[in-house]
Amino acid sequence: MQKNKLDKNVKALGLVSLFTDMSSQMIYPLLPIFLTSVLGVGVAFVGLLEGIAESTASILKVFSGWYSDRLKKRKPIIFAGYGLSTIGKPFLYLATAGWHVLLVRFVDRAGKGIRTSPRDALIAGSCSADERGRAFGVQRAMDRTGAFLGPLIAFAILPLFNNNMRMVFLLAFFPALIAVLVIIFLVKDKSQSRDLPEKKPHASGGRVNKDFKKFVVILAVFTLGNSSDAFLILRAKDLGLKVALIPILWLMYNFVCSVSAVPFGHLSDKIGRKKTTLLGFGVYGCVYLGFALSNTQALIWLFMAIYGVHYGLSEGVLRAYVADLVEDESVMATAYGIYHTVIGICMLPASLIMGILWQQFGPTVAFAFGAVMALTAATALALFIRK
Repeated sequence: MQKNKLDKNVKALGLVSLFTDMSSQMIYPLLPIFLTSVLGVGVAFVGLLEGIAESTASILKVFSGWYSDRLKKRKPIIFAGYGLSTIGKPFLYLATAGWHVLLVRFVDRAGKGIRTSPRDALIAGSCSADERGRAFGVQRAMDRTGAFLGPLIAFAILPLFNNNMRMVFLLAFFPALIAVLVIIFLVKDKSQSRDLPEKKPHASGGRVNKDFKKFVVILAVFTLGNSSDAFLILRAKDLGLKVALIPILWLMYNFVCSVSAVPFGHLSDKIGRKKTTLLGFGVYGCVYLGFALSNTQALIWLFMAIYGVHYGLSEGVLRAYVADLVEDESVMATAYGIYHTVIGICMLPASLIMGILWQQFGPTVAFAFGAVMALTAATALALFIRK
């Protein structure tokens, strides 16, 4: 049976994610080095900067989603978010102090917070329910392709400018600009999109339903065991992986993320979002248990690749699951805002818990905690979410 063609919005927003992440990842791997080696700030400031930046994005996601639902428009808010991030990027070229970088990162993450919820709502509203997994899979795959290409481009052009990181920051503006142009010319609000199958009326009164609320609580439990990926890198280094190979390990992970997102998104359209999510939680638990018990570098490479499979089973699938559970388009962007905000808020204590457990009891206990939280979330999903 031939697959239905995806809506133009899905493809266009996939391109937007590709070019935006390409731009961001040209900058992101170099930023800690630029701050500490060029501007001379301390490591504590780097942590503060990232904490403020990510918290800003998390908080704004729920407000931008709510405003998008009230406005009944997606494109203007998506444009504003991507545009704000794009405008800020060239100012890194001029940065001469740590607080300059802090302002740029704040603007960049504010743009991410503004755009994410209405973008996901527009993707969900631009396709039928049995296409959502594949649609979000395409969007996440293109996002990860950008994340894969960005560092490669950065490290390819650095020698051309005598390792001048400022020039890389300046050139990163252009992929971001392409993303904004794609929004202007190719993205259309849903009222202008193709006609979709008629939806059943809902009586939610403009509120998210109980299943969605339970789902968010379960995700919060899972996220408390889903610490920063920096700990995976630290574990690899702890087992003797050479620093020069760490970027290759990270590129391999992003590559697996990219190639697995579409097929597993499509799988969720076939077997259901709940089964696919349970599989994703299970794979995550196995990966963290593997990192807890691994004693050789070869196993780290294996489990890092499997971790990329977890991404394919979860990132796009969970976003499609949100739309399935909520159904009512009048609160769709608000629901995505709540989803993203809860995950963003829980990621900070997750990394703190991981760090404390590692410091007090060692990496085996720390990673085992993540595996237990994944198992707990999977059990709760199986028991309490029927859809």
